[in-house]
Amino acid sequence: MLYEILSLLLNVAAGLIGGACLLRLYMQHQRIAFSNPVGRFVFAVTDWIVLPLRRVLPALGRWDTASAVAAWLVELLQVFLLWLLMGAVGSPAWLPLVAVFGVLRLAISALTVLIIVGAVLSWLRADSPMVDIIERLCAPLLRPFRRMVPLVGGIDLSPLVLLLLLQVAGIVLNGVQRSIM
Repeated sequence: MLYEILSLLLNVAAGLIGGACLLRLYMQHQRIAFSNPVGRFVFAVTDWIVLPLRRVLPALGRWDTASAVAAWLVELLQVFLLWLLMGAVGSPAWLPLVAVFGVLRLAISALTVLIIVGAVLSWLRADSPMVDIIERLCAPLLRPFRRMVPLVGGIDLSPLVLLLLLQVAGIVLNGVQRSIM
């Protein structure tokens, strides 16, 4: 029971910090200003780990490698702490690879939440900076699907198609991880 509680707390903390690192990476790639509540939150949660990494890790074009590595380091710390809680059974050599799978799983989960929030906000049509940011983050992901999936009765089904593909990607990722481990 204690392991499950600690595992939950580690999952929440790593998900929040790692997810904020991935959101920072994506927002910078999309050139979305950070002078809004979402940007200020992302900076507050990630500056402590991203800024020191930036001194040694240059960006690759529009991709902020420091944010990507920060997300991986957060996942690696989570995996390491869970490994210690389980009694440090086996070799720790596989922990970096498990952390990579953790980051990929976190990215799939974050994109899923982003698309769901974007779809719900599109129904509400609220005028706020948050809605604009979410739409700007969702639009590049949905654009290819909007070209292929026609409107059905005036309803855009492209978020549903992307959500299904994200779920399939999660299943495939779990299968690949199981076959490697």
